[in-house]
Formats: sequence, C-alpha cells, structure tokens
Amino acid sequence: MPAAESNVLISSFTMPREIADLVRQLRQQLGLSQEKLAAKLGVSFRTVNRWENGHTLPSALALKQVEELLHQMSHSSKATVRDCGKNLLSHYFQERGRDGE
Repeated sequence: MPAAESNVLISSFTMPREIADLVRQLRQQLGLSQEKLAAKLGVSFRTVNRWENGHTLPSALALKQVEELLHQMSHSSKATVRDCGKNLLSHYFQERGRDGE
C-alpha cells in the first residue's frame, strides 16, 4: 500500500538478499559505517545491520530515503560515485511512467 504512493516502483525486491546487497553497496560507496548510514536515514544501527544481513526489510519510507541517497549520488561531481548511483538506481528502482524501462 505505501509503495503505491511513491513515485517509483521497486523493481526486484522479492528477496531480502537483494535489499541487503543494495544497502551494503550504497553504504560502502558513501564510505559510511552501518552506524553512520543509520543516522543519515534516521534509523538505528541495529536496523541497518538487520537489513544488510537479510533479517528484515526496510519500510517504504526507508526505501524512499535510500532512493533519494542514490539520486544524490547520481548527481555527484565524482564520476565513480555518480556512475554507482546511476547503476544502483537503474538496477533496483524503476521510474513510474517510463515506457519499457
């Protein structure tokens, strides 16, 4: 229900492992510890740890915050960060209203 309110569709989050991979890749590309990513997202360290270990899934709101961080990365002046942000966005999120992609 909350995901329908978002302006994106999550393309392939059927497995907790996929979420874990996304969160870990995002955190590592930003050079953040689990604790610092948790603070940035307004959740606890334990929450980020559980996402990365595949024990729980983020809420729709938390996924929206992850998406926003990826959008910020995709506009970075650093090419490696920018490319990573774009790649993670295209792999894990699909924009609504786009034909075919």
